[in-house]
Amino acid sequence: MSNRSTSGHPLKWLAVLAVVAVGCGGGQTAVESVELKGVDENLGTGANAITACVTAGASLQTTTDLNLRSGPSTSYSILLTMPGSAIATEAGGGCPTSGWYKVTYSGVTGWASGSYLTVAASSSAARDAAVTRAQGAVGFSYWWGHGGWNPGSAVGSCTGDCPSCTHSGSYGADCSGFLAKAWVVPSTNSNVATDSHPYSTVNFNSDTSQWTTISRDSLLKADALVYNVNGAGHTFLYESGDGWGSMWAYECKGCAYGCVYNLRTATTTYHAIRHF
Repeated sequence: MSNRSTSGHPLKWLAVLAVVAVGCGGGQTAVESVELKGVDENLGTGANAITACVTAGASLQTTTDLNLRSGPSTSYSILLTMPGSAIATEAGGGCPTSGWYKVTYSGVTGWASGSYLTVAASSSAARDAAVTRAQGAVGFSYWWGHGGWNPGSAVGSCTGDCPSCTHSGSYGADCSGFLAKAWVVPSTNSNVATDSHPYSTVNFNSDTSQWTTISRDSLLKADALVYNVNGAGHTFLYESGDGWGSMWAYECKGCAYGCVYNLRTATTTYHAIRHF
């Protein structure tokens, strides 16, 4: 690693970790990068900066590389730096402290200057679209290591104990293949009828630039819950209900169940993640 200087930016120290993922319950974590020095918060106020209270749990977007600090001023240490256009979740009840907002990004909670934050555009339509895609999977078979369904086509079948199970038919999904389709991650994974399995639960269990950890108290439609422990894991799409109690959810639940819409609970092993 080395320090570098770029025109118009302070020195930065960039750490990168990259590994590959395979399977619904197994695999390794995805690419993560962290900038350790961002814009000088004392320089001024960015365009469309926020200064007033926002909705608790709102999505806030950075307007440049922005430091996440351990307290609400530049005298506090930098925990990490959020890249420009990153989405962070408000975590302090909505109101700033001396112009600084308490936010969570990539699983880390700290303070960021409102001078370089804006309220992210409404994601309501994107959430509705994710639920619509999830609804199309209901009734299709569970298929380990796969993700694809075509409403109106044969749903397929799964027998045995996964991953050593037998699948018949051209469509079906496992838990992580299902979530990747519902969320359209990556962006090329947009055709629900095209079989694709880009991520495992290990990927979804670790924050990336595409999804971040949120409190289960602030769950919104089309957020997800996930866990992965010692290679075993599961994930499902939240629709409504109590994040710590009974929830309506979409999920590809297992070989004997297939892809379902059901009322369920989740143990404390699960944590919540947000894409939209």
